[in-house]
Amino acid sequence: MSTQQYNNQEQPWIKSRLVDGIFILSPPFIALLIVALFPAQFKNSGLMPVQYWVVLIVMIDVAHVYSTLYRTYFNPVSFKQQRHLLLAIPLFCYIGGVMLYVGGGIYFWRVLAYLAVFHFIRQQYGFMRIYSRQEKQGWVCRYIDNAAIYIATIYPLLYWHFTGYKKNFNWFVDGDFVPFHFDGILMFCKAIYLLTILLYFVKEIWVFITTKQFNIAKNVLVFGTFLSWYFGIIYYNGDMAFTTLNVVSHGIPYMALVWIYEQKKFTGGAKPKTTFLKITFSRYGVLSFVGLLILFAYFEEGLWDGLVWKEHASVFKPFATLPTINSDMLLALIVPLLALPQSTHYVLDGFIWKMKKQHQGSKSAPYGEDYSGT
Repeated sequence: MSTQQYNNQEQPWIKSRLVDGIFILSPPFIALLIVALFPAQFKNSGLMPVQYWVVLIVMIDVAHVYSTLYRTYFNPVSFKQQRHLLLAIPLFCYIGGVMLYVGGGIYFWRVLAYLAVFHFIRQQYGFMRIYSRQEKQGWVCRYIDNAAIYIATIYPLLYWHFTGYKKNFNWFVDGDFVPFHFDGILMFCKAIYLLTILLYFVKEIWVFITTKQFNIAKNVLVFGTFLSWYFGIIYYNGDMAFTTLNVVSHGIPYMALVWIYEQKKFTGGAKPKTTFLKITFSRYGVLSFVGLLILFAYFEEGLWDGLVWKEHASVFKPFATLPTINSDMLLALIVPLLALPQSTHYVLDGFIWKMKKQHQGSKSAPYGEDYSGT
């Protein structure tokens, strides 16, 4: 393909400029705008209003976990093709979770937190690779892109670990991250962070000058990743700020990708095998898609609140009469079970987006590139 031919191509949208812009690229910017408009409420607060918690945690964070069902267990074709994997991973996650919890609850939450972090980082890498699928750049440029997306996410996490002081937020529970205090290492990491930003910026200028092409989608994705992780973890020290930037930037794009992927597959000739899927991936089926995710999320969080946390009885009234579990042995069995949707989602996501290389670039592949989630 000649340079001129490539320049005349449209941007590498997954669905369209409008859909990608609203549901995949804009969430980190919208989240940051919300946080910036109310600094007193977001900057250092460890408190979160119940209504805001429901929107962020139930309707986005937990709901996005269940969107994996549409790529796996709800899809008869996918389930048949990956049946052994889809049955083995939940079993492995549950047994491993029970063993960790028996050794100490904090070890269970710590492993789950680091698994979640890995999943979040790899999602940003996956989106970056999707939006880079049409680029004809050399290996140096690709390595700079990879370094940029990884350093954008990893440096804030290193800052979280190495500053040594307590944050007003956590990933799951207090103590799930192991804090250290290494100013020297942190200074070195900061230098690498700033150098990578500069290198990426220079590389993009060079690419534009030499090829007259500018990948808007990829650059907005990378820029949004830098902003959401920096402000969510380093600049702000509040649970509302961290959760807003973390959850919105991750959950909404993931749900959008699942729906776009499945809907595009069906409109491309693969007929839904069930009436449920046919309705869900029809033109207006997104309402059914999201509604069921929220229903699952509400049920799960209701069980958490009724059996373990007892924090939001007003939201989960149907579960308020459930007995609180105090037995360590019962908790070791119940907590990993309740967390199974999350742990399965984190592990399974590393498999379901892998596309065979022979399909890359072909019309049969939705994007012509690996998503390579986790």
